[in-house]
Amino acid sequence: MEFGFYLKKFITFFVEPLGLVLALFVLGLYFLFRDKKSFSKLFLSLAFGLLLLFSYQPFSNFLVKNLENSHPKYEYKEAVKYIHVLGSGHNTDSSQPLSSNISDSGIKRVLEGVLIHKKIPNSKLVFTGYKGSTDVSNATMNAKLALSLGVKEEDMIINPGPKDTKEEALFLRTVVGSEKFVLVTSATHMPRSMRLFESLGLNPIAAPTDFHKDETSSYFAEPDIGSLENSKIAIHEYLGILWSIVKK
Repeated sequence: MEFGFYLKKFITFFVEPLGLVLALFVLGLYFLFRDKKSFSKLFLSLAFGLLLLFSYQPFSNFLVKNLENSHPKYEYKEAVKYIHVLGSGHNTDSSQPLSSNISDSGIKRVLEGVLIHKKIPNSKLVFTGYKGSTDVSNATMNAKLALSLGVKEEDMIINPGPKDTKEEALFLRTVVGSEKFVLVTSATHMPRSMRLFESLGLNPIAAPTDFHKDETSSYFAEPDIGSLENSKIAIHEYLGILWSIVKK
């Protein structure tokens, strides 16, 4: 299981924007040193062109909007018992406050989950996510943040085991069965998550957060690192959706 998980991470890196550009660049240099200039020009031009494209705000905005517009924001009207907040990234650097230990997407997911919890009496927050390269699980870190925001410990269910979204969904199925629940995750991640949870017989209600789309995007914008990151996030999700279709 561990080998397959890390192999998937390794392969994914090289088909996402940064890894793809890096691979093309290395191939270009290889052919350059082999004195095969036509191949070198081809791969170096592709690397440069894709780097510009993925860093171009209108293009990256197009990629994320198609994902984020698939589910509207949650309206806080459903009377459900469980609110599942999916895991994200974190670190355990003791020199940083908790607000910096958790990734930007993680903070937004937890905050949205807490807001929903406070509007639904007797509801419970479910946190899932493994420890990654740290010694504390993401589920535990997110629960700490929720606790500091006023959520009672008895109103939280914490599972530090799941390494990916499928494992998170399989765990939640043991908790909620076919009962409706609110699913909180990043807006770009929501289409793939909803598809996965529903395929396992679950009944999620989407509560997207952590939006990246920009309605003020300009065609005259210069390439920037933020747009490259947005392209990476979007491509990762498109590949995940494609893989789920292929496996099915």
